[in-house]
Amino acid sequence: MSDHNPEKLKETVLSLAKKLDEKKGNDIKILDISEVSVMADYFVITSGNNKNHIQMLSDETDALLSKAGLKLRQIEGYDNAGWILLDFGDVIVHIFDKENRLFYDLERIWKDGKVLNI
Repeated sequence: MSDHNPEKLKETVLSLAKKLDEKKGNDIKILDISEVSVMADYFVITSGNNKNHIQMLSDETDALLSKAGLKLRQIEGYDNAGWILLDFGDVIVHIFDKENRLFYDLERIWKDGKVLNI
């Protein structure tokens, strides 16, 4: 699936996890879904504390991944900020509020993906 060097892409998502941690993202998870889906290679999932925090995490994600050469294809949910989805093709980032993260439970739905150690 990936148009990018697999090792470089992995380094990029690990860098994103570090940045999200620095910005106080909660319960950051990286799922390698490359062997179970053709839609992307990685899901990055985190939660924020409130609308402003979630939007800031989204902005930081966009800046870091764009700088790494990934192109933002689509963003959903930014204004409401209960669940922001950023689609960078090979990497899809989900930033939730606590309630939506529990409700959608992507980690359970995508349990066949491999969890990367951060």
